[in-house]
Amino acid sequence: MPSISARVPDDEKEAIEEVAALLEEDRSTTIRKALREGLTELRIRVAVEQYQSGEVSVNEAARIAGVSLAEWLEIARERNLTSQLTPSDLEADADAARDL
Repeated sequence: MPSISARVPDDEKEAIEEVAALLEEDRSTTIRKALREGLTELRIRVAVEQYQSGEVSVNEAARIAGVSLAEWLEIARERNLTSQLTPSDLEADADAARDL
């Protein structure tokens, strides 16, 4: 596993140590979990923004978010997303979903 170094402010270091203690884990494990969860949420946030603005289709939003189409549809439902997609965009998404 490659190693990456990062400088963090004292207050964030303390927060990491507090969470590590709560999880009864070492700092490295806690940082890896936080990074993984943070990256997942960032991917979803970008997908939501691009989908909401109509820049991407349902399938593309799922790919950006790194989730299955079914998972993306659940995310969209939970966040009450609406899209600016055209009917032809929606039809293309439906065709792609049928091909799955």
